Amino acid sequence: MPKRSSSVVGREFGNGVRAAIESTGLTQRRLAELLGWQEAKLSDMLSGKGGVTELEVATLLAYCRVPLVERERLLALFRESGSFYVQIPEDGVPDQVRTLINQERDADQIDCWSMSLVPGLLQIPEYITVVTESAPVEAEDVPPLVAARVARAEILEPGRTFNFYMHEQALLLPVGGEEVWREQLAHLLRMSVRKYISLRIIPRSIGMHAGTSGDFRVMKFPKFPPVVYIESVRCCLFFDDKETVDTYEAILKRLAAVALDEEQSRAVINSILEGLQ
Repeated sequence: MPKRSSSVVGREFGNGVRAAIESTGLTQRRLAELLGWQEAKLSDMLSGKGGVTELEVATLLAYCRVPLVERERLLALFRESGSFYVQIPEDGVPDQVRTLINQERDADQIDCWSMSLVPGLLQIPEYITVVTESAPVEAEDVPPLVAARVARAEILEPGRTFNFYMHEQALLLPVGGEEVWREQLAHLLRMSVRKYISLRIIPRSIGMHAGTSGDFRVMKFPKFPPVVYIESVRCCLFFDDKETVDTYEAILKRLAAVALDEEQSRAVINSILEGLQ
């Protein structure tokens, strides 16, 4: 992995190596001394910038006594290159992959577009359960998957910015029946008044719009380039090249141009909720 600016793959690799080092109880400085490295070399590796050879990585992981499965994962990440990263989780459910969780945790702004469902971070547990049960997932796997998705919503706290764009039809889909539907709409209203959350609805009346190509989110970071995340049934895609990021930023701008403002959006949610009383 040549020395380069930090990327999604590089940071995921760095997170794994950092965990391996922490498991030894050694400081980064002491470990660098033991390996005969400059501490800056180890710091570059942990920040995802590379600057080391595969043999050096293997030596470090062996010294830290990293289990074989994790060692192979980290070496595969080390060899990964390109402007995108595809991750296919073993259980087939993208929501639990550690890369997404790490990126969401590190982002200070997340812009999300959702066409047919309430955005994942805004879903209540009952709504999540119904959505998960409808996916190709074994019944015994549903509870832990729901718990993992619920835990992801813990990042919805002050100090970050969240911009959610949602099509009106997502509000009209009665996921879980009337009771769950009603509580989900009420939850959206409660979340929408938080100062760090912006929720804006794309009305059905506008017809064709820029978001019909599918759901996505753009995650922005204090020190790293933005990342575009796209999810399918069996895999997740992460893009951090400028051209792709610019494309999805342009889609967000077009959605913002036709979306209702925050107050109008709350009025739409309220009107649907009142119709369910």
